[in-house]
Amino acid sequence: MRDLVYTGFMSLDGVVDSPGGPQEGHRSGGWVFKDLEFVPEAWSLKGEELADTTALMFGRRSYEAFAPFWPGSEDHAGYKDLPKYVVSSSLSDDALVDDWGPITILRSTEDVAALKETDGGAIFIHGSGELARRLSDAGLIDRYNLLVFPVLLGAGKSLFGRADRDKYMLSLRESQSYGNGILKLVYDVAR
Repeated sequence: MRDLVYTGFMSLDGVVDSPGGPQEGHRSGGWVFKDLEFVPEAWSLKGEELADTTALMFGRRSYEAFAPFWPGSEDHAGYKDLPKYVVSSSLSDDALVDDWGPITILRSTEDVAALKETDGGAIFIHGSGELARRLSDAGLIDRYNLLVFPVLLGAGKSLFGRADRDKYMLSLRESQSYGNGILKLVYDVAR
């Protein structure tokens, strides 16, 4: 069975919306890079993840945002040839980019559950807050790798849903705080 890991940037109030820039839709877009001293070690989690990543997963919107840039990005070169999965009921095969390794479209949460049952290593979800919420509500996420930023955004897409469901516990695997206020939090979902 493969682990499904959500990795992302989150505000202290749980918002994952538009960390990279205003073009992503949030009025405070780009909050990851604004008004914060750059501390290189705060970004070490991203490098550490590469060793564990055997495949990537995206929702349609995140795929459409990353696909034009990541295939040629030096920062993401380690991901280039890895298998990628896009969870979408509307994306067509002809919308997939070339030269970015094998890309498979999954049409449902059930398809994701079936993929988890296959052999192989960890699959990492980048961005894709809505997909992560849906998969979390379905009990399919195994770990959260979070960089929590010292900012309150108030509104925006949240990583966690508000559905009335049974609680589940998280087990802290690793944590670190940095001088600029960023927290690294790595949680396993207790099963």
